[in-house]
Amino acid sequence: MAAEVVVNDLMQRGYRYVRTRPMGEDFDSDFQPDLTPAEMLELGVFCGKYMTDCRAEFPAAWFTKAKLADALPDCSLNYFGVRAGSSLRVWREKGWLHADDPRGWFQWYCRYYSGRRLDGEDERQIARWRAFRRHVRQVETHCEPGDPFCRPRQRQALLQWAYDSRRI
Repeated sequence: MAAEVVVNDLMQRGYRYVRTRPMGEDFDSDFQPDLTPAEMLELGVFCGKYMTDCRAEFPAAWFTKAKLADALPDCSLNYFGVRAGSSLRVWREKGWLHADDPRGWFQWYCRYYSGRRLDGEDERQIARWRAFRRHVRQVETHCEPGDPFCRPRQRQALLQWAYDSRRI
């Protein structure tokens, strides 16, 4: 079952990891995302720029319906049509990145979903994902159910953390 992956993209050269779990299975009981990476890419996240140079690492099926920008980021590709979240520079400054995943949380999630497990880092990222749930409560508190025009940036940010904010 274990499969080694070698990554060579714009942000990592010769990075290696092992997938020890079946794809999409055997998640920590505290981590139950609403969306798969493929669903997130199809809905439109990160202004279409997150995964443009690292497709070889993940299943081709993830990209058949993905909304990806050709050149510059295009936030109209996002499901809610707005920019949400901080830049990679801010993530670096805040210390939110781990050396194994220089692109941040979504890269960690794609690799976790694919079967990679990292002691310590998995727990840290799952705790961050759980903490982000506070935004679900804010949308529920301040918006009428099913109103996609209420708090679109917050809803987009939730999508980018695998919470299906279309259902709120």
